[in-house]
Amino acid sequence: MQKLGGYIYRYRKWVLMFWILVIILFGFFALKLPTVLSGNGFEYKGEYNETRNTLEENFGHAKSSIILVFERDKAVNDDQFRNFIQNTFEKLAGFDSAETITSPFEREGMIKDQYAYGLLSFDKKAESLGKEIEQLKKILKNKPGLKVMMTGEPIIVQDLNVASQEDLAKAEMIGLPIALVVLILAFGGLIAASLPLVIGVVSILTTLGTVYFFSYSADLTIFILNIIPMIGLALSIDFALLFINRYKEELQINSIEEALKITIATAGRSIIFSGLCVFIGLSGLWFIKIDIFQNVALGGMTVVLISAICALTFLPALLAILGKNINKLSILKISDKQTSIWHKFAKLVMKRPIIMAIAALAILLVGLIPVKQMVLAIPGADSLPAKYPSRLALETFQDQFIAPERRDEKKVTVVLESNGTIIDKNNLEKVSKVIDKLEHDHLVYTVDSPFSTTGIKDYEQLYQLLNNGDKTMTAPITDYFIRDNQMLLEVYLKTGEHSAKARQWVSDWSKNDLGLKASFGGPIKFEQEIFAEIFQKAPYGLLLIVLSTFIILMAAFRSILIPIKAILMNVLSLACTFGIVVWIFQEGHLGITPVDIALILPVFVFTLVFGLSMDYEVFLISRIQEFYLQTGDNSEATISGLTYTSKIITSAAAIMIVVTGAFAFTGVMPVKQLGVGIAIAIFIDATIVRMVLVPALMKLLGDWNWWFFGYKNKPKREVSKKPA
Repeated sequence: MQKLGGYIYRYRKWVLMFWILVIILFGFFALKLPTVLSGNGFEYKGEYNETRNTLEENFGHAKSSIILVFERDKAVNDDQFRNFIQNTFEKLAGFDSAETITSPFEREGMIKDQYAYGLLSFDKKAESLGKEIEQLKKILKNKPGLKVMMTGEPIIVQDLNVASQEDLAKAEMIGLPIALVVLILAFGGLIAASLPLVIGVVSILTTLGTVYFFSYSADLTIFILNIIPMIGLALSIDFALLFINRYKEELQINSIEEALKITIATAGRSIIFSGLCVFIGLSGLWFIKIDIFQNVALGGMTVVLISAICALTFLPALLAILGKNINKLSILKISDKQTSIWHKFAKLVMKRPIIMAIAALAILLVGLIPVKQMVLAIPGADSLPAKYPSRLALETFQDQFIAPERRDEKKVTVVLESNGTIIDKNNLEKVSKVIDKLEHDHLVYTVDSPFSTTGIKDYEQLYQLLNNGDKTMTAPITDYFIRDNQMLLEVYLKTGEHSAKARQWVSDWSKNDLGLKASFGGPIKFEQEIFAEIFQKAPYGLLLIVLSTFIILMAAFRSILIPIKAILMNVLSLACTFGIVVWIFQEGHLGITPVDIALILPVFVFTLVFGLSMDYEVFLISRIQEFYLQTGDNSEATISGLTYTSKIITSAAAIMIVVTGAFAFTGVMPVKQLGVGIAIAIFIDATIVRMVLVPALMKLLGDWNWWFFGYKNKPKREVSKKPA
């Protein structure tokens, strides 16, 4: 590592020139990234998608639809309202992008009091309708007392994209200035304080530009705009804080070149191990074959890699050029009183390790109590801020035109397939038996089918009607429900939204032998497959994370107990975090309207924070190990390690809390929950765990901390003139 420091010092100008070219090139593509993002990322190649394709190809269902919701004030009369609707659809006559356009006058029940709705169907996926939506915005115009709003999946997808970009800008406006203040408090000067932010911005821009090229081979979700800056800024600043702090210490007693070499050999080593922990943590998401998890793994692993490379090349080159000027433009004088405060606190913890450990564990155990009540849900339109017209329009449409018991969240689509024509007498008998079983299920509210539509219960009578009856009468039935050897059934359940019972119901029925081949679809089947994929695959990812982290920390510190303690404390602090998140969001405290927890939150927070919190573990234990190798005294090494790292860990944690916690003030609910969850987890880890529980356990376990199959940690050579 010291050789790397020597090369960077020698070729510092070339390294800087290289990074300037990288910033210009990838910055250009970073600006183009939002144009290739789409959807909420919950795409999974399973039975739901197969059934949806069948409905689109065989039954003529649209790939996507836009709902036009019309609303009038009470002062507007019926004629004015109808004229407004009529004029709107006349303007749409030249809009040939839609496959079909259905006005409220074409079907009964599409106009109700002060409301009406129309439908535009498209032969394109929701995320591909950007141009069409912009055209519609130009066509659709409101009038005094009359308005028309667009909603449906295409509009909500686009609004989520817009909201995510607004949230990112808002979070940066809140987080970056406060982060700068924290950095000034940590370093005392503007130059030293600004460098971590520069490294953060460079890492994020480079990553966003790199990820743009991934769009050619993968579908990228809009949430990647939030995830990369959230991880990249926090991690880059973390790395830079550690590196600059050590460089400033070494610069007091060494030349610029020597200080840089020692910093890369010590702090650089910690950065590599820290980055590796975060990288492995995010790689656990690869096991889950759902777009959003794959996207976060892709973007997160990329930003970790680039942040580490930037911290080990770009930052040292900057420091090599700045030299002792790193201390210029000082605003605050950093005194040794801060160090003495941490020294006193460290001695206090080490003096009463049992009491401190019990108190810390008690707080964590109390915090995790609400976690057993957690209800998970897939983000939908309710993820949007309430002000968005697409969300308001959807809620209006559902309230006015869709009965609560017949809403999409209660519907399961079943496509039955037979060997011969489905309206053969034998096959109709089999269909009748399937429907009878469904209708006698205690969770089924009703089943829509050719039987229910005609009011005929007997399969023989229905056979006569469909095969020998008046075709003009049966055409609507056959057009909607029947295609050759397939029949569509729509099953409505009595369960609530995001119901675990509904997911279990569709899972059980998918496995039943119904006498005919059956394919299940609809929102409930979609949720069931997503949940099943996560619950089945997440344990493999978690196992990879735990084992890899154990091996990395074991190799880094030549210890068995230190990695075991780190993993157990991480799991406990994360469980506490989830409990607090449930208390805030699901139970509706601190002014939050009660809402289910986003399905992505537990997996993302675990994989992100498990790795990120290892930064503090590596920073702290690395310094303790340095002192231990020099003195052989575990207690003194722990006190010294805490004394010299507490300030930097506290500053790093404060910045990460600010950067991620800033997303608490954003509008997209899953992002808000994710930001709050990460901020809480980091706060718990940097205070209760890292400052209290770790040193208390280090004291209690003594030299056993450093046991490694008989290997004794001992100094091989001095790494610096003083441990600093």
